[in-house]
Amino acid sequence: MYLLSKELIFPPVHLANEGGLLAVGGDLSVERLLLAYKSGIFPWYNQGEPIIWYSPNPRMVLFPHKLKISKSMKQVIRKGDFTVTFNQNFEEVISNCKHIFRATDLGQTWITNEMQQAYINLHKQGIAKSVEVWRHFDSAQYDKELVGGLYGIDLGTIFCGESMFSKVSNASKLAFIYLTQKLEKESYKLIDCQVYNNHLASLGAEEISRDEFLSYLEK
Repeated sequence: MYLLSKELIFPPVHLANEGGLLAVGGDLSVERLLLAYKSGIFPWYNQGEPIIWYSPNPRMVLFPHKLKISKSMKQVIRKGDFTVTFNQNFEEVISNCKHIFRATDLGQTWITNEMQQAYINLHKQGIAKSVEVWRHFDSAQYDKELVGGLYGIDLGTIFCGESMFSKVSNASKLAFIYLTQKLEKESYKLIDCQVYNNHLASLGAEEISRDEFLSYLEK
C-alpha cells in the first residue's frame, strides 16, 4: 500500500492488493480526482478514515450497446409516470446518495462531507454530472418530486458512475437506463461501474480485467 504525499502522483495500479487497495492519503482536490479517474483509480473510504484509493481487478463496466431492459422496466417507461433530466440538480442528487447505505465487496461505506464537497467542486468544473428522476403528482407535470438519480465523472468517452439512489421502486434503474441510452447516442465507449453488484449486472454490466479497462482509458 502506497502512502501519498502532497505531490500530485499515484503509484502504478498493478501495485494494488488483491482487494484493489492501492494507496492512502493525499487529498480530494479537483486535480487529484481527475488524475485518479483518468488512471483507473477512485476514492472509497469511511468517515473518520484517511482517504483510501482503489483500482480493483476485475472491473465492472457496461458497454452501452449491451444494455438490458427487462419487460417490467419497459412497462415502467411506457407508463410515463416519471421524467428524467440530465445535470439539472446535482447537489440534491449527491445529498440523497449520501444518505443511502452502501454495502459492496469493498466494504460498507458512506459518502463523507469531504467527498460530497469534492464532487460538488468537480460539478462546478463541468466534470461531475448527474441524472435525475422525477415523479409527477398531476397531469400537467408541474408538481413533482425527486425520487431517484445518480452521479458520476464524465471523461468524454467514458462515464465513471459513482453512486445512485432510489426512493421508489425502479427509479435508479430508470436513471441508469436513460443515461446509458444517451451515452450510446453520443458514442461513449463504456460506463465504469467499479465493482460487481447484482443490480447493475441485471442491466447488462459485466466484469473485465483491469488491463482491458485501462486500455479504454488510454484510447
